[in-house]
Amino acid sequence: MYIAGLVIPVPEDKKDAYRKWAAFSAGLFKEYGCLEIVESWEDNVPHGKVTDFHRAVAAKEGEKIVFTWQVWPDKETFEATEAKMHEDPRFDELNDLPFDAKRLILGCFQPIFTMGRE
Repeated sequence: MYIAGLVIPVPEDKKDAYRKWAAFSAGLFKEYGCLEIVESWEDNVPHGKVTDFHRAVAAKEGEKIVFTWQVWPDKETFEATEAKMHEDPRFDELNDLPFDAKRLILGCFQPIFTMGRE
């Protein structure tokens, strides 16, 4: 298992557009071997005294935080897929993003403990 996680600032009024974008892109990721995607819309994201999700992505007034993760079979599958997806013309349809991609944070992780998965 390999996890790709993202934190994304999304304008509050673009929630429906984001949901549609997420559903479309999830179909493509699934074709490329992604096992699971969870897209989460801000519900309780407190502002911290030193750091927080809002500061991490330079969220602006009226933006909500999306926390999302993708589960891939392994790092090799994820990395091979990244190269192939950049060549897939269907991803050009995703150019009209409902968020500022320059401020999203991506990180990939090797799980060291899981609960609830075999």
